[in-house]
Amino acid sequence: MQRMENKTVFDVFEERGFIEKATDEEKVPEILEGKVTCYIGFDPTASSFHVGNLVPIMSLAHMQRNGHRPVALVGGGTGLVGDPSGKDEMRQMMTYEEINRNAEAQKKQFAHFLDFSEDRALLLNNANWLTKLNYIEFLRDIGVHFSINRMLATESVKIRLETGLSFIEFNYQLLQAYDFWYLFKHHDCLIQMGGSDQWGNIVAGIDLIRRLEGKQAYGITFPLIMTADGRKMGKTEKGAVWLDPQRTSPYEYYQFWINTDDRDVGRFLALFTFLPMEEVEEYRKLKGADLRKAKEILAFEATKIVHGEDEAEKAKNTSRGVFVMPMPRFYGASHTTKAEGDSLPTTPIDKNKILEGIPAFKLFEMAGLSASGSEARRLIEQGGAYINNKKVSKFDHLVKQEDFDADGALLLRAGKKKFHKIKIAEKN
Repeated sequence: MQRMENKTVFDVFEERGFIEKATDEEKVPEILEGKVTCYIGFDPTASSFHVGNLVPIMSLAHMQRNGHRPVALVGGGTGLVGDPSGKDEMRQMMTYEEINRNAEAQKKQFAHFLDFSEDRALLLNNANWLTKLNYIEFLRDIGVHFSINRMLATESVKIRLETGLSFIEFNYQLLQAYDFWYLFKHHDCLIQMGGSDQWGNIVAGIDLIRRLEGKQAYGITFPLIMTADGRKMGKTEKGAVWLDPQRTSPYEYYQFWINTDDRDVGRFLALFTFLPMEEVEEYRKLKGADLRKAKEILAFEATKIVHGEDEAEKAKNTSRGVFVMPMPRFYGASHTTKAEGDSLPTTPIDKNKILEGIPAFKLFEMAGLSASGSEARRLIEQGGAYINNKKVSKFDHLVKQEDFDADGALLLRAGKKKFHKIKIAEKN
């Protein structure tokens, strides 16, 4: 059902691939023709979001761009319990201090996507109401409306019953339902959105609102995004790709996107950028070597949203520099070709270690291009390690000061796409 002459955010979601299910496939598109308040909850289990969190965050941004008011709900309260949805085992319990620290860090990242001025979006923390609940009153006023039989039939609960579900986790659905009711009651929030694993929790909240208020609320879920090769979006060999530049540098973030599988480029342009769909469709037509242009656009736009245009430009220029520009000779290099706005990840090394000489495999391990010394040895033995663009022939080759350029820098490369700079640090 498309209404392109008067496109709503639901149309935007559909054409960009955000929609998995809606609780009322006729009513939800209809109410989104007017202005509504919606929310998504984010439990602060880490001090930063990662690429796997981008679909719900981008959906809130699209809601705002289409005239609606999004609520980003930080789960300072529910994070103390832990959501069992989509998990094989119970999360490690976190302290109040950890939860609060992570919640504050996540608040700053929301500002890259949403404008919180003049009530255009709300940033709330459910600890403000959940931690004040009286348990007996909660059981009498809220728990009475929940059927254990229905909760046990929820897919996320059924899966966990096989491995073990703690009582504290079993309460999570009640708390999330209470959140929806609280936001409905105090902020006129009509829609909850979330990943497909949140369907049962969202429906529970809608049912609680109906029982307590006699009114109707709605829900939208998003699909689990998998890459073309079957991996969960945002997961790499090195782990999660973080939005925090201290955990994943803007250059590494850019590289994650530019290394997107050819089959995913069009889909990811639609999901993870704000480019008009007409432009995305043009990029989808590119084939072969021309796809490099589309990947550059994807990497630049995705990096710009999170790290700003200046950092995106630096990452693009650095990426082009290390892939295209000639590098110095391996031995006796007197200079290194620099990319404008160099933002390569860099590891400092003590000058004294370089004076003594350090085995090549140790450098690759130190730079994080190999997970261990033995993995670094294999990389070199298999011909996949380069220093200043020259293949390293022996894993124990001693790298010395003369291999660094005049600025005290040296470039490592693992395979075709992973680059890292080693920089001599003068010790005070």
